[in-house]
Amino acid sequence: MRMIREILRLHHACGFSQKRVSKALRCARSTVGDYIKRAQAAGLVWPLPPELDDDDLLEKHLFGPPPEKIRPQPDCNYIHKELRRKGVTLNLLWLEYKEEHPDGYQLTQFCEIYRQWRKTIDLVMRQDHKAGEKAFSDFAGGTLPIFDERTGTSTPAHLFVCALGASGYTYARLFWSENSESWCTGHALSFSFFGGCVETVVPDNPKPVITKACPYEPDVNPSFAQMANHFGIAVIPARVRRPKDKANVSYCMSSRRSNHTSKLFLSA
Repeated sequence: MRMIREILRLHHACGFSQKRVSKALRCARSTVGDYIKRAQAAGLVWPLPPELDDDDLLEKHLFGPPPEKIRPQPDCNYIHKELRRKGVTLNLLWLEYKEEHPDGYQLTQFCEIYRQWRKTIDLVMRQDHKAGEKAFSDFAGGTLPIFDERTGTSTPAHLFVCALGASGYTYARLFWSENSESWCTGHALSFSFFGGCVETVVPDNPKPVITKACPYEPDVNPSFAQMANHFGIAVIPARVRRPKDKANVSYCMSSRRSNHTSKLFLSA
């Protein structure tokens, strides 16, 4: 500390050059130049103010902590709202964020910020499913193109998924449409694949399954009701816009449960 004050005194009060100061104090010329530049950047002149002690000189003026780079924060409310739209992912929203803020967070930190924010607003209750009690079913949001090798044309196919609640054991099949026949056939083939029926099936609320959605007494489509009656199962649809009511099948459709057995067919 005495050397810093002496460097400033010799340079400003005595008019010594940086080379001469380094020889007089037997220190590197680069060190002398660094101290002088830092003092000039901090607006310090000789003599130093008497109230400026050694700690303040070092920490607040010469070697203070560098200012942190303030990165633009992601709009978590906007992200949460956009994720409800079909086909929107965190990766797409991050690309949109980076286009607007090139110096913003990278993908990993971007996702972590959103997940931590979501924990503060999204209260969930763990659901424990008994074996053979429930099966969850739905059609995936997007379609899959099926190409004809002879003509080269493509036809969109709809992916039906049915997953058991306890094990997550999954059956999947492609259908040309999402009509009532596809829903009934998909469930019948699922039960055949599983080797038995469950007590309750939890589907979504499309018209081919639920004619009129209601939290208490939903109207089940007659064709789907006949299918359920044939297999002796109950139909309890998920609540409207409550995807976590059928979280098992939603999780399977995101292609992240590779540890569970799945089978994929194409219905002719």
